[in-house]
Amino acid sequence: MNKKLTLWLPMIIATSIILGIFAGNFFRFSDRQRKLQNYFAGNKINAILDIIDNQYVDTVNMQDLTEKVIPKIFSELDPHSVYISAKDAQSVNEELEGSFSGIGVSFNIQTDTILVISVIPGGPSEKAGIQPFDRIITINDSVFTGEIGQSDVMKNLRGPKNSTVKLGIKRRNTPDLLHVDVTRGDVPVYSVDAFYEVSKGIGYIKVSRFTRTTYNEFITAIAKLKNEGCNAFIIDLRSNTGGIMETAVNMVNEFMPKGSLIVYTEGKAIRRSDIYANGTGTCINDPVVVLTDEVSASASEIFAGAIQDNDRGLIIGRRTYGKGLVQTQIGLSDGAQLRLTIARYYTPSGRSIQKEYEMGHSETYDMDIYNRYMHGEFYSADSIKVDNLPQYQTVGGRTVFGGGGIMPDLFVPSDTSGITSYFNSVTRNSNILYLYALEYSDTNYERLSSSFPTYRELYTYLQQSNLLADFTDFAAGQGIKKRPLLIDISARLIETHLYAYITRNFFDENGFYPIFFRDDEPIRQAVKAIKEGKTTPSVNSLPGEKLSE
Repeated sequence: MNKKLTLWLPMIIATSIILGIFAGNFFRFSDRQRKLQNYFAGNKINAILDIIDNQYVDTVNMQDLTEKVIPKIFSELDPHSVYISAKDAQSVNEELEGSFSGIGVSFNIQTDTILVISVIPGGPSEKAGIQPFDRIITINDSVFTGEIGQSDVMKNLRGPKNSTVKLGIKRRNTPDLLHVDVTRGDVPVYSVDAFYEVSKGIGYIKVSRFTRTTYNEFITAIAKLKNEGCNAFIIDLRSNTGGIMETAVNMVNEFMPKGSLIVYTEGKAIRRSDIYANGTGTCINDPVVVLTDEVSASASEIFAGAIQDNDRGLIIGRRTYGKGLVQTQIGLSDGAQLRLTIARYYTPSGRSIQKEYEMGHSETYDMDIYNRYMHGEFYSADSIKVDNLPQYQTVGGRTVFGGGGIMPDLFVPSDTSGITSYFNSVTRNSNILYLYALEYSDTNYERLSSSFPTYRELYTYLQQSNLLADFTDFAAGQGIKKRPLLIDISARLIETHLYAYITRNFFDENGFYPIFFRDDEPIRQAVKAIKEGKTTPSVNSLPGEKLSE
């Protein structure tokens, strides 16, 4: 018996251990499967990533995989819900905040060198002694010449506030490199590009986006224009893609009598919220015209829609983009952000300006502007079919249309006069026209900056110079063949661009836009409507009417 027990006992023990291990693994596996099934039911994406991380045959960078997966999820939602990675969040937010930390210059890369075009007054670079048309050769002792991109330059010039960047500067008529230490500071990003008196008593204000600082810039512009005697306003929202809704509300409030509905929002998780004018505006009784085009979107459409639905002013230009979705920004622990659509906004008449879209098909949505162009909408009001669009009523009983975008009260087609293949060759294809303006400004900087105290005086001088002939010689040297007939057709357009670009190099945007828009038809029509007292459309007029003299 003892011999048999000695023989079988080790086998029994070994078998028991094996069975125990097998049973333990079986129950652990079953338990894990049950937990995994529960996990799948609650959060399938996390469960899948967990399986890949633990069981996939090769090592996977799970952070990179996650960063690639999340945008794909958002691509299945509406076209305006987006995921912003942590590395992109700062630059994206700077556009809305209205400032960033840097050295305070605008620059371009000319002949493989960083050329300072302008220096922000009172900014870090001006305090350090940097001048327009200085050339930045080194940044923190590293040479920045040759094949360099603007993103690389910006990455090195921007940085934390109060940090220092060392620059090597080559200045005109100075043989040695100047070494300058610049302490980075807050640099404003202006969204009111320009404001000036466009005609006697009529102020023009160009707004490029709606940021946190735009309202303060806007009311400052209004105050200065009023001080100059302006009592009517043209608000240019062309190419303004939007921004912060609250900013647009505050701006349009300047023109609205107390109690006027400006906009309302409503969503699945958000009850209807109405926003009314509070009656504190500074321009409640002043005539107003708003200029729009196919790029005007979001907050621009809130502004234009409120003016139109309250019969407060005239909308001139072309149909707006058609973005009527409201996003909220949600920060994640790693610095990434979600911009998630949570509601729709509606104009006072009840219109949803959002154009049609299909979930997960942003490519089709993005092609809408191109399709409008191909359909001829930019050039003819008749190409916009309104028969099937939903109709709404303004405060005064006028019919307006929903279905995507704000239809202007007065349609002005896109201007193609003076555009030839030669003009396209020196602008869009090679930007030689802009390069000539830079070189001319650089070569004549000392003389022009000291001789003309105002942009008007410089503009008059440039008109008396034979710039067109000099420019065409320059362009020929860059490989653009002279074509006398086409040059003659485009002459005024080319000269306008030359005068405007050169003047901007000395007087910034307030010197640029009055010249660049000297032949602008929407502005001309706006001035005409104000002078004739026709800024409030009649009850019988329909949006999108043709241009009439």
